Amino acid sequence: MKKSKVSRILKRIIGIICCIVAALAILWAVAYFHRSDPAEIRKYETDNPLISESSLISAHRSGAGIMPEETMRAFVNCIENKEFTVDIFEFDLHITKDDVLILLHDDELDRTSDCAEVFGKQHCHPEDYTYEELRQLNMGAKFVNENGEMPFAGLKGDEVPDDIRIADLKEVIGYLEKNGNFHYIVEVKNKGDLGKKSVDLLVGYLDEMNLTEKVIFGNFDAEISMYAEEKYPELTRGACVREVFDFFGAYLLRKADWQPAFEVLQLPFGNISQNRGVNLGTASLINYAHQKNLAVQYWTVNNEKDMEYLISLKADGVITDYPDRAYRKREAAGK
Repeated sequence: MKKSKVSRILKRIIGIICCIVAALAILWAVAYFHRSDPAEIRKYETDNPLISESSLISAHRSGAGIMPEETMRAFVNCIENKEFTVDIFEFDLHITKDDVLILLHDDELDRTSDCAEVFGKQHCHPEDYTYEELRQLNMGAKFVNENGEMPFAGLKGDEVPDDIRIADLKEVIGYLEKNGNFHYIVEVKNKGDLGKKSVDLLVGYLDEMNLTEKVIFGNFDAEISMYAEEKYPELTRGACVREVFDFFGAYLLRKADWQPAFEVLQLPFGNISQNRGVNLGTASLINYAHQKNLAVQYWTVNNEKDMEYLISLKADGVITDYPDRAYRKREAAGK
């Protein structure tokens, strides 16, 4: 076979492959960026109190875009600011060396605090320190506000206001319960034995305060989720990652007999990497979830167009770093 003929065949094959790839890319883009018509949303009978007629606004990490995340100052701002209200507070728990549940998202303190200066090392893990030791930290040291300013950077020792020091669960819940009627999305971040101990401490406190029904327990770790499911079936539980995949498979196949072992789906929206390139914000998905008595809450929704869209679909929850923006969008939509 002549080289010119081989070359033409190869070019034709490459052209066909390129056309197939381009067609698949177009189909993916259409599917990912598809926006459903709100009229497609159906109403189902439900006894799940978290399935809402209008989108509930959840302050992600207590409103991390407005104030230093998961600090008392952030919670107080959400309560006392007259320009918006919050329905749900979302925050994360870690256990300290002396078994206090403190609010912290990351496994390390480095991103949000001045731990490298205070403790003289990097990669500081909260379980290696007591609560009082952690109270030395400035949890607003790395915070950047919407204007690009760092209003709490450089504060040390006695200069650090108490409301931007590390916060503990009891302090936060005590304050919130005195100032409103909220639900809480609480995620235990520790894994293994520390994670199980954290769950035990959390449930013990919730029982003591009669707050179990107000908390949605969340965890990305399947072991800790299953521990909570088996030992504390009374907890309202969000799906772990594995269960989200199970749900999505059942949804794609429209399985009539599929039943969840959890009450809430917390799904990513608006970020291709978080979504793994899959569009989870559609009317058909919400309808299927509601048919299965599942509330659908989306995180972390900081884009205002995304807020408007999800509110128009009556998504049960919009979890955002900017609850003030989401509140204004819901008010403007009359929802």
